[in-house]
Amino acid sequence: MLLKSTTRHIHIYTAEVDKNELIPSESVLTLDIDPDNELVWDEDALQRVYAKFDDLVEAYSGEDLTDYNLRRIGSDLEHYVRSLLQKGVVGYNLSSRVRNFSMGLPQVVPADAQ
Repeated sequence: MLLKSTTRHIHIYTAEVDKNELIPSESVLTLDIDPDNELVWDEDALQRVYAKFDDLVEAYSGEDLTDYNLRRIGSDLEHYVRSLLQKGVVGYNLSSRVRNFSMGLPQVVPADAQ
């Protein structure tokens, strides 16, 4: 059975990806970060999210894979992404088709302060 956790910027599925299709799996979790490209990411920021994901999954090791536990991991990752945004590690993609500042208004440095 396919379980999923979807927040604004984090989608987790109990599935493998095969030819752009999700194949349900009881042993594999697939993470999709920022599917709508609302944020600007560099490789370091993405690796931080993947590492946090691995830590959260490890913390639940040995427990049943339930909808509730999967949603907790997704929610914790969403909060982590918010912390990266607040620290300036990632920023809003102002060219995105979606402009929903769900994690707070963008910080804009005045031109005279640069």
